[in-house]
Order: sequence, then structure tokens, then C-alpha cells
Amino acid sequence: MIYLDYQASTPLAPEARTAMLPWLAGPDAPGFANPHSPHRWGRAAAAAVEVARAQVAGLFPAGGRVIFTSGATEALNLAIIGSGRKRLAVSAIEHAAVLDTARFVDPDVALLPVDGEGLVDPAVAVPQGTGLVAVMQVNNEIGTVQPVDALAARAQAAGALFLCDAVQGAGKIAVPQGADMIAVSAHKLYGPKGIGALWVRDGIDLQPLIHGGGQEGGLRSGTLSPALCAGFGAAAALCTSLGASDAQHVEKLWNLARGLFEGWMLNGSAEARWRGNLNVRLAGLDVSRVLSECRSVAFSAGSACASGSGRPSHVLRALGLSDRDSKTAIRLGFGRYTGEQELEQAAAAILAAARSQGVW
Repeated sequence: MIYLDYQASTPLAPEARTAMLPWLAGPDAPGFANPHSPHRWGRAAAAAVEVARAQVAGLFPAGGRVIFTSGATEALNLAIIGSGRKRLAVSAIEHAAVLDTARFVDPDVALLPVDGEGLVDPAVAVPQGTGLVAVMQVNNEIGTVQPVDALAARAQAAGALFLCDAVQGAGKIAVPQGADMIAVSAHKLYGPKGIGALWVRDGIDLQPLIHGGGQEGGLRSGTLSPALCAGFGAAAALCTSLGASDAQHVEKLWNLARGLFEGWMLNGSAEARWRGNLNVRLAGLDVSRVLSECRSVAFSAGSACASGSGRPSHVLRALGLSDRDSKTAIRLGFGRYTGEQELEQAAAAILAAARSQGVW
């Protein structure tokens, strides 16, 4: 299997797995201990959690705190609901974790439009009375990189908090500096599933969603997993040390992929984009048939969270595409562990499937 679905999940880094193993130990080693227990083994587990917290904090600006969560969805819920703000504005191409939560809080949530390249205008009007604005850093379907720092400044000038879903950008591109809250997920940056984090700028008060034991500074009750924390921390530290080489590798893969799919229409900006995402469409393409015929290639027709729904992508529709055109798009995601030969083989299989339909 050739894996080209990095937006859905990245492979677990071997270094992250190694960091996790001591905390998955059996009864004769301290790894299984509860990090909230006061005895020696519990304190050792707690120390591992704090080391990981410091490593994850390296992804964010100074002047804030890291709250561990079960993933980005919980982190975004904590930010949106926990902020107590009732009037919200979010970009039209946000992930469902933001859109659905925002609609839960504010059924009349304002949707900030994007242009045909999938970008929010940095001078977009923030509706009067808005308490929180949420715009993602990198879109999970089309890879466009938003001007989040300019948008954060605009939101704050209007008296609103600014929340950034940085799930697809964290560990890959420069962290937003102006946001009040930033959500990330470990398994999108070569860490384990089941853990994420919300970074909260100093001075921002939140109310907890989960009550019980008062862990995570009273904002997220529940026993933390030292293993997941350690894996997350190791993956974050690795992104920091390998950032330049990862970016160079992805740039090379991007140029290769663009050549392999020459003649296909690119969805979203070619410039303001994370280059590990190639979202392209071909008129008349039956994507379901392509997916069925390319069983040796793992790729998608859009967000993994909405796969199988049959609905046209709300992201592509926001760019101005028709429902018909939206259903002719595929998404290829690649990164640190993708080889050039793998990409070439995958493209050959996809292009052959397209040719068999007479559309290429």
C-alpha cells in the first residue's frame, strides 16, 4: 500500500513510538502508574508528562500554556464553548469540529467568505458584536494557508478573541503569533492518535467542559496517558529539529506531483499553500471508481471526517465550484516518509484509472 493520505493522519514517527514504550510497561515497571498519584512511580509518570508538555509548548509562541486534550476536536470545543462568547464568526471552509461547534453555540454564526483561491480576505469585515473569530491556519482539504496573523489582529481590534485550528500546519510551518488560542492534534504531526492540545494565551480565561478531578489546571479533568503525552512530545520535538529538511522534501514531492498531474485543475491557491497537499480535479471523473480501482493507493476525495457522506465538499463549494465539479476532485497528501518512487507509482495507477473512464 502506498500511503498518500497525510491530511487524514500522518505515520507514527519511530522516535515517538520509542518514547512511548517505557510508559506502556507491565506491572514490574513504573510506566503504568497514574501521573496524578503522589508516590514515586506516579511522580515519575508526572515528570514525563511535564517533559512532553514543554516539548509541545515549543510549537507555540511564548506567553501561553498548553492544555492536553483527547485531540483537536476536544481542544476546539474547549476553546469555543469554554470561552463563553456567544456571537461567533468563522471561515466558510473550517473543519466540522469548528463549524458544528460554532453552530451549537451560535445558530446564526457568521461565515467569513473565501475567494476562488480558498483564502479569506485579511481585510474581511468582522460583524459588530462578534465575541470570537475562528480561522484555520491550513485547510485540511485544499491546503490553503490563511493570513491568520492579519485576521487575528482584525478580530482583536473588533474586541473578539481569535482561535486558530493549526492541526494541519503545526510542526510544518511557522506558528501563528497573534492568536489567542491554538488547537493541534498529535497524529497530524507524526505522533499518536488520542491526544491533542489547546494552547491558551496568558490572560485568557476558559470554563471547563469536563468536570471531575481538576486536572490540567482545572480545565480538563481526567487521567492523562503518559505514553500518549510522551509520544506527542517526541513528535513535536522532532518536527522542530527536522522542520527545514521536511519542508525541502515536501517541496520536491510537490513539484514532482504537479508534473505528474499536469493538465488537472488545482483546487486552491498554488502559492499560499502547504505543499504537502495536492487537491486536483478532472472534468467528468468518477472519483468513486478511481478509489475502487486503485486499491493499492491510500488517498481520498476530501476530508476523512466526511468520507462516505455523499455530500459535495463544503470547502470546494465555498470556492465557487458546482456540486458536479466538486465531486470530481481527489486529494493526495504526502510528507516525511513519502518516497518519490512511491508517488510516481501511485500517480500512474490513478492516471490509468482516469484513462479507463475516457476522461484523461
